[in-house]
Amino acid sequence: MSWFHLPALLAHVPVYVPPIDTSAMNAPAWSPSWHPGSPVRFLPPFDWADFGIHWSTVIGIAVLTAIYAWWMLVTRRRRGLADGNDGWRVAAYVTAQLILFFSLNGPIHDLSDYYLFSAHMVQHLLLILLWAPLLILSVPGWAQARILDAGRVGRAIAWAARPVPAFTFFSIAFMIWHVQLLYGLMMRDHNVHIATHIMFMVTSVLLWWPVCQSAPGRPSLSDPVKMLYLFLITLPMMPVAAFISLATDVLYPWYTVAPRVFGLSPLQDQAIGGLIMWVPGNAVLWVAITVVFFRWALGQEKKERTGALGVESKAQDPATAGSKEKELVLSS
Repeated sequence: MSWFHLPALLAHVPVYVPPIDTSAMNAPAWSPSWHPGSPVRFLPPFDWADFGIHWSTVIGIAVLTAIYAWWMLVTRRRRGLADGNDGWRVAAYVTAQLILFFSLNGPIHDLSDYYLFSAHMVQHLLLILLWAPLLILSVPGWAQARILDAGRVGRAIAWAARPVPAFTFFSIAFMIWHVQLLYGLMMRDHNVHIATHIMFMVTSVLLWWPVCQSAPGRPSLSDPVKMLYLFLITLPMMPVAAFISLATDVLYPWYTVAPRVFGLSPLQDQAIGGLIMWVPGNAVLWVAITVVFFRWALGQEKKERTGALGVESKAQDPATAGSKEKELVLSS
């Protein structure tokens, strides 16, 4: 491969993949000249009953759970930091880790890694739009403050979790890994694929931090600014999703030789994947915007009622009324 090929590698260009007989026990001995996304492998038909578990994900979840349990069972009790919200926080944590486990294991993992581009988009959206915000919401504010106060690492996290850097890091990660060259590399190299998932998870937590964080003594966005921020998050997804769903050629040939699932052709599967990113992905963000809006509206209504009650109580206060009568007598 020469530098002459680099522009084509970085672009979404249609790639011809010779037909491969997947019914044969051995894939034919053919290898692509230079394109890293061309799939040459044999796959059996997809089996829904085959629930594969990747122990690296189990170990990762176990480590996170050990840290979380220490905070909630030991640190919280020693320092008397328990409050009435701990119940739903634990529920949010359990839900987040269940989403993480079933996204990276079992049918979703196998479908996304080998058979369906659309399943891969579902997997990524589960991590980005559900796992990340639930994880942040599950951590009490005092624990979030401990993370941000952890020396240089904490200061780096606090800087990266500000709205502009967080949005920038996520947008770059989201867009570059849908470039054909990098997507093909990710699918062919399992270590790169793991690194990509970790990158998505880290940048997603940073992305949601300005909206979900509750660390005391830390600056937080007002609800109107949160709504604007959530709307801006939809922007990087829309052009990528539109390009993928409206493409007339297969952009990611990795899935073209896999036995078909649900009777979808590679191009149909690709279009559905783009639509999943476009419609349900943005819908989740609009649900979040709606929740923030109603919380803000209820807060404003409560403030107005409190202000009206305060004015009314002052008007009914005898001391206030007496002082007003004295003022009227003196003025006359």
